[in-house]
Amino acid sequence: MERKSGVLFHISSLWGEYSSGSFGKSAKELVEFLADSGFTYWQVLPFCVTDDCNSPYKSYSAFSLNPYFIDLEVLYEEGLITKEELQSARQQTPYLCEFERLREERLALLEKASKRFDMSVCEEFLASHPHTQRFCEFMAIKKANGDKEWQEWETHQPDADTLRLWRFCQYKAFTQWLEIKTFANSKGIKIIGDIPIYVSLDSSDMWENPQLFQLDKRHQPTSVAGVPPDYFSEDGQLWGNPLYNWKEMKKDGFLWWRERMAFMCELFDGVRIDHFRAIEAYFSVPSKETTARNGKWKKGPGMQFVKAIQEEAGDKTVIAEDLGDITPAVHKLVNDSGFPGMRVLQFGLMGGSNSIHMPHNYPNNCVAYTGTHDNNTLLGYVWEMSAEDRRTFLNYFGFEGDNFDNCYDTVMRSMLASHAGLVIFPVQDLLKFGSDTRLNTPGSSEKNWAFRLLKEQLDTVDRSKFKYWNDLYAR
Repeated sequence: MERKSGVLFHISSLWGEYSSGSFGKSAKELVEFLADSGFTYWQVLPFCVTDDCNSPYKSYSAFSLNPYFIDLEVLYEEGLITKEELQSARQQTPYLCEFERLREERLALLEKASKRFDMSVCEEFLASHPHTQRFCEFMAIKKANGDKEWQEWETHQPDADTLRLWRFCQYKAFTQWLEIKTFANSKGIKIIGDIPIYVSLDSSDMWENPQLFQLDKRHQPTSVAGVPPDYFSEDGQLWGNPLYNWKEMKKDGFLWWRERMAFMCELFDGVRIDHFRAIEAYFSVPSKETTARNGKWKKGPGMQFVKAIQEEAGDKTVIAEDLGDITPAVHKLVNDSGFPGMRVLQFGLMGGSNSIHMPHNYPNNCVAYTGTHDNNTLLGYVWEMSAEDRRTFLNYFGFEGDNFDNCYDTVMRSMLASHAGLVIFPVQDLLKFGSDTRLNTPGSSEKNWAFRLLKEQLDTVDRSKFKYWNDLYAR
């Protein structure tokens, strides 16, 4: 891999005045920060519509974009919402996403905007994105059925206003984002998106193609996804997503996955495939289980799937998230694919000096992180360690004192100096933020995904320092 570096920063965490980050001015300001600091990549989390726990990894569609990311100020400039409506949408706190308020108010506001919009403008977009079109229909029929899950629907006639709303939202989110991406590329910044490995039971993906999933005659899952007990949870994680019927998917050459990858390649310059190890073998838990303890590993589609993905991705970067319970067979699949795997500094001490997550063991063909969206911040991680582990960690970076703040720069420089082709820092780690700014805690459904940054906080980062380091270590 070419030596580069970047920052992990989800859209929802961007600063702004309307309860969530958006595809607006703050996104362009972040791009300018990255360029000024010598970074090349901006990594984001999934853009799809989130679930009731606000997770972007469980959505009504893999082909959707989150309407909360639509920039309201642009809608005001276009005359689609009034000044009074814009003012009423202003947030109460800039530090957190106001999810409850967004659920109660934002779609109602966007519906008003949709009724003032010439919907004929959307026709070409919807015709060229049939899965997104079907998602809009799914949401409109769902509304007509009192928001019941699709297996319980009594009517298949869509609610007209809701159909218009979702078509408008998808078109606006898509076009606003492409403007941000074009701006980023013009500044030399490439954007990495994220593909959740699984989709939700109550989703247009399953409604359209139930035969592609492991379902019974009532369209209920026979087995569901998860991972076995690990570092994060002694019961494992019972995700509950339906599993793919890989045998059926192979019949048309993984067409649904090809279309999914093509959609992502429109939006991004590269993608990370979440839980890539499931392509080699996936963890299957009987649907009646309440924990993941009694699940079993089953064979995945392997290289046949990888080749299909490679054909769609072309020269785009594809990152294989090869974390968790990794076997020699998974290592072989990642190596055979040629995709860069992931290394996470916070996992380094778990395997001692031979750990693949320690910087001295990073190969070139990997993406190295201080932590991911599922980890604590680096500062939070160090201060929640045992005294013995903290001492080992600090010794590794040649630091004899007890104040980690004074070691922080050494850690960052060591990551950049490593052989890893790409190094990614969560934005919290650029700012030396603690565990109170953690984005997600796996296995927990509370207090996740809400972190937001202020522009004034980002402005405290020394851009020239990171620019110097990126130049010094040929990033």
